[in-house]
Amino acid sequence: MIPGSETDATHDAGLTSFVASANEDGCDFPIQNLPFGRFRVEDEMDWRIGVAIGDQVLDVRRTELLQNRSMNQFMRLPRDARVAFRNALSEGLREGSPHRKRFESALIPMSEVQMGLPCDIGDYTDFYTSIHHASTVGRQFRPDQPLLPNYKWVPIAYHGRASSIVVSGEDICRPLGQVHAAGDQAPTLAPSQRLDYELELGVLISRPNVRGLPIPVAMAEDHVFGLALFNDWSARDIQAWEYQPLGPFLSKNFASTLAPWVVTLEALAPFRAPFRRDSEDPQPLPYLASESNTALGQGDIVLEVWLQTERMRKQGETGDCISVGNYKDAYWTMAQMIAHHTVGGCNLRAGDLLGTGTLSGPRPAEAGSLLELGQGGKKPIHLSSGESRLWLEDGDTVILRAYCEREGYRRIGFGECGGTIRPSKLGVISSS
Repeated sequence: MIPGSETDATHDAGLTSFVASANEDGCDFPIQNLPFGRFRVEDEMDWRIGVAIGDQVLDVRRTELLQNRSMNQFMRLPRDARVAFRNALSEGLREGSPHRKRFESALIPMSEVQMGLPCDIGDYTDFYTSIHHASTVGRQFRPDQPLLPNYKWVPIAYHGRASSIVVSGEDICRPLGQVHAAGDQAPTLAPSQRLDYELELGVLISRPNVRGLPIPVAMAEDHVFGLALFNDWSARDIQAWEYQPLGPFLSKNFASTLAPWVVTLEALAPFRAPFRRDSEDPQPLPYLASESNTALGQGDIVLEVWLQTERMRKQGETGDCISVGNYKDAYWTMAQMIAHHTVGGCNLRAGDLLGTGTLSGPRPAEAGSLLELGQGGKKPIHLSSGESRLWLEDGDTVILRAYCEREGYRRIGFGECGGTIRPSKLGVISSS
């Protein structure tokens, strides 16, 4: 059994909270969810640990359940301690709780707080776990060999830039970089004209491992705190010129957006799914295989991408949903990501972030990037406003959403992961 995959009384669909908004249909944060994040109120400098319940944030310290103010230290707690803490939160927030008065006094409306990154992120590794994304993109550049020979054997990844990870809601400045247009003899420094989003999930590490000691795949999820929506913005024109031979650099390091709420593995327990590999594909090497990973290694998580243009925003329109996919279509699981990351002796730390890479499904409408939806800039996406897009334009807002549903259980969601594109700073360079 995968650690944290067991359901218990906190998942009971009949549970309700004295926080009325948490009981509404379609609410991302019912009492069955209880995701973690960090927040602060006006004039404060320090971040507090919070739990989302309906349209409220529970100030964990004011519940008297936890005196620790550091999210990273809390994430390091043994799983049994975190499960017990979840049970105490559930008991305190449910309808009829004897602790209602104390918990009610610890609630703050979400509209009155500033959300930050859910933890201090020391390192960030981005994987490439969607075979559908890899195949579609590969076909654009290598029609005869979309997948490189190692893809079905190795959970491929590159080391990303942790310092430019920003929380949902922060603007994204259009990046500058070298671009090399077809037919030009030399590259030029210019703002990216092929700016893209990438629909991903972020895996937040809890327990560290000792350097030199790999984490077995069967125990890998014991080192995971939870999942959060993640957008690894990408400048495709900069990427095309710079990525050989060492991979992405300026095309990725200008910004990546992480949602403020982390849905714990305990909350996701009812929505786990089997890991399946096509019988014609090579089966994972022994260090990447376990009975528990085969039984419940995947997650049934619906993923949506919404695009709101500046015109839509001015007209009061929420935007268009331009793709819908599911995490269970990934080729590699989070346990396999962790097992491979550490097999050479790498030590992970609490708060490290592992990106899944762009998550795309087998059908065109399930693509997790404009690179796929627009066939590399050849097929415009037509929007309800009458506008069309090949790539992102200044003023565009991209919002990622996700949720889990299963008969007999309460729907839970991940909140939003959004960012708006702003003009480049080319003028700053030109005038210096």
